[in-house]
Amino acid sequence: MRAFLSVAFLAIGIAIGGAFPRVSEVVQGALAAAGLTNARATLPTNAAMTKPATPAADDGHEHADDEHKHSEGEAKPEAGGHKHAEGEAHGHDQEGEGKIKMSAEQAAEQDIKLATVEGGILSRHLLVPGTIAQDADRIARVPVRVVGTVAEMRKRLGEEVSKGEVVAVLDSREVAEAKSDFLTATVKADLEKTNFDRQQALWDKRISAESAFLNAKAAYSEATLRVDLARQKLSALGLNAAEVATSAKKDETTPNLSSLRRYELKSPLAGRVVERKVDVGTAVGKEGDPADVYTVADLSSVWIELAIPTTELSKVREGAKVTIVGGDDGPRGEGKVVFVSPILNAETRSARVIVALPNKDMAWRPGTFVTTEVEIARDPVKVRLPKSAIQTIGGEKVVFVRTQEGFERRDVTIGKADDDAFEILTGLKPGDEVAVANSFVLKAELGKAEADHDH
Repeated sequence: MRAFLSVAFLAIGIAIGGAFPRVSEVVQGALAAAGLTNARATLPTNAAMTKPATPAADDGHEHADDEHKHSEGEAKPEAGGHKHAEGEAHGHDQEGEGKIKMSAEQAAEQDIKLATVEGGILSRHLLVPGTIAQDADRIARVPVRVVGTVAEMRKRLGEEVSKGEVVAVLDSREVAEAKSDFLTATVKADLEKTNFDRQQALWDKRISAESAFLNAKAAYSEATLRVDLARQKLSALGLNAAEVATSAKKDETTPNLSSLRRYELKSPLAGRVVERKVDVGTAVGKEGDPADVYTVADLSSVWIELAIPTTELSKVREGAKVTIVGGDDGPRGEGKVVFVSPILNAETRSARVIVALPNKDMAWRPGTFVTTEVEIARDPVKVRLPKSAIQTIGGEKVVFVRTQEGFERRDVTIGKADDDAFEILTGLKPGDEVAVANSFVLKAELGKAEADHDH
């Protein structure tokens, strides 16, 4: 009889399990009390196998099922709920993605500088080494035009001189002879003129013979010609006839200080003495003697000599702007191309290019090697932005645009570029206010905010 009852209870339990996938602990306990110790272990498997495909169970059974899973230590519903909550939080953060709250005072403390987006010019350059040289139009030698001996040297190396200033004095027999010839011719011409005037007056009154008048006229014409020849000789020596005549009158009052042999050398331009060739007492003017005594240069403007390869020569134009850098800590300057040689150097296969460079503060010294950036193109663009404003995030080029609350990330597309700026094709428009200095601070702030959201 007991065996029959056990079988009956088992059949009832199986039937209930088919109808309800999971039974309560009370039923399982009753079955266990009946001596069916394996029922509790086997029922979940059987229930799972016989679970209906269509979720037709009412809300009460599903709630009981969830409570059972929770009691069995399964944390899947809690994990799902946590993920759902995290997804909601992440979706909320996405609304502010790419935005940084920062006041104007905070931006100023971080030394973040702003600039308004506008159009401009992109200048492309060619990097070429060069050598500073003296401007050939601003250098002159003080020549020796006569044979003589140096009597005075009035300037030292490096001293400033003015145009027409006397820088040296020679003692010259050749000069003395030329001055004497002029003075003699002048005196004789004056005498012949006086005689000619007297004979002309007598002839007009028919007091003297015509022959005497004609002879006086011929003598005066000859004397005048000699004066002209003597004046031209002085001019060839660089002397002024009027000054020679004035000096002769002064010599009459000071006979011991004759200026006949004195020959003054004057500077042909204003500048500095950069070379001194002779000393006092040096013989000059003859074959083999020094031909000049000083070299004077105006260094307020210098040249830069460039050697441009033939492959780049077509890009260089006369008048092009040139930026010069004198080493790492050297000065910077701007000049322009004034000459592009049409003839190539046979050995180097390059063309000589001359750049004129202002040198008011004398910072550029001839012989110095420099690096130059020769402008080869000027491209106008609608949106030009300094390179310092561009940051790279996740492989994308971005900028930070100023908003009322702070900054926002803006992806941009860049086009042409020069040494300092980019052309912006998309992402910005003229009038936007963009961080152009220390924008990496904003990149760091954005990265920190995104890291906090992910966490």
